[in-house]
Amino acid sequence: QVQLVESGGGLVQAGDSLKLSCAASEGTITSRTMGWFRQAPGKAREFVAAVSGSARTSYIDSAKDRFTISRDNDKNTVNLQMNSLKPEDTAVYYCAAREISYGISETMGGYIYWGQGTQVTVSS
Repeated sequence: QVQLVESGGGLVQAGDSLKLSCAASEGTITSRTMGWFRQAPGKAREFVAAVSGSARTSYIDSAKDRFTISRDNDKNTVNLQMNSLKPEDTAVYYCAAREISYGISETMGGYIYWGQGTQVTVSS
């Protein structure tokens, strides 16, 4: 069992940066692929980024060159550094974890543990 808690969301202006963090309050993220998803109002939840247990990464096209996902196994956390934010990045951001030793997945169904989400609002 893994319990995930996101933090770091907020209201920012276009062009600003935010760093989201996801901490595992129970269980370990070691050897798990960790992902970030987001859900904007009226839209389906979508993949944003993922990092495997071996630190391989994957990003949605709109996040490449702006977002960076990283993991700190010692602190049992995964972070999402978001730069050059745009109004279209506004959404609730969710952290998710896969089964141990599973590789990168860009689909929701590949993740079995989810956090409650943190709101990111980018004003123009």
